[in-house]
Amino acid sequence: MLRGLDHIVHAVHDLDAAAELYRRLGFTVGARNRHPWGTHNYLVQLPGFFVELLTLAEPDKLGNDGFSQLFGAYNRDFLMRQEGLSLLILESRDAGADEAAFRAAGIAASDTMRFEREGRRPDGTAVKVAFSLAFAEDKQAPDIHFAVCQQHYPENFWNPAFQNHANGVTGIAGVIAVADNPPAHRVFFEAVTGAAARAGKDGFLISTPHGEIEVVTPQAFTARLGVAAPDVKRGARLAAIRFTVADAGLLQDVPELAGIAGVYEGNPAIIGADDAMGAVIIFESAR
Repeated sequence: MLRGLDHIVHAVHDLDAAAELYRRLGFTVGARNRHPWGTHNYLVQLPGFFVELLTLAEPDKLGNDGFSQLFGAYNRDFLMRQEGLSLLILESRDAGADEAAFRAAGIAASDTMRFEREGRRPDGTAVKVAFSLAFAEDKQAPDIHFAVCQQHYPENFWNPAFQNHANGVTGIAGVIAVADNPPAHRVFFEAVTGAAARAGKDGFLISTPHGEIEVVTPQAFTARLGVAAPDVKRGARLAAIRFTVADAGLLQDVPELAGIAGVYEGNPAIIGADDAMGAVIIFESAR
């Protein structure tokens, strides 16, 4: 079963500052949400994909359940080392079947787990949203967690009003991870996505049904993008999000992006990790 990109977690110390950063970058940011295990988030929606800005705001609520440990405590420990992109979540039509596939591949990290919370429409109306997740583990990359996510009430979650962004972003092009030895992670990434990788000189690329996943060396990342890669001390790290922009001219109207040259020439506009709370954010013209 092929699995496309569903969402990515951007873990931060100051959640409100992260929401304000994304607003300054021209994104529409949703309301603050709270999880029973103590994490809080803001969501940035795109068609079929979202960025989850997240922090552990109430550590006293952590328990021994799967979400507390694999999600809450993991992000707590991640933030003790750095801010940045901490989890990559893939879309699922059947989380139970994906869990079984992960067990067969030897990469399962949890049973299938379900949680529900109250969401809000743009007009403030309360709706129920529910998700089932199954986690996978690359033992050679403990600074990344992976999961699949099955939505049980997608009609209550996805909303075009939240997907209209002043910066002109229309979708997700892909994510980039860095690793000192990309081939060491290829078998895992193929198993977690269900897709074959294409090898390159400095790593590999997987085209999923919804966005690309690239794994490259830190040196190749910096040479290509002109910004520093995150430190890779434990195998691999999620480094960058690539957004597609329908009208690159709109980026020039965003104060945080004003003056970035090249977007009119088809070159990406890039925000480095020092300016984006540990994540590299890339805006590129839709192909």
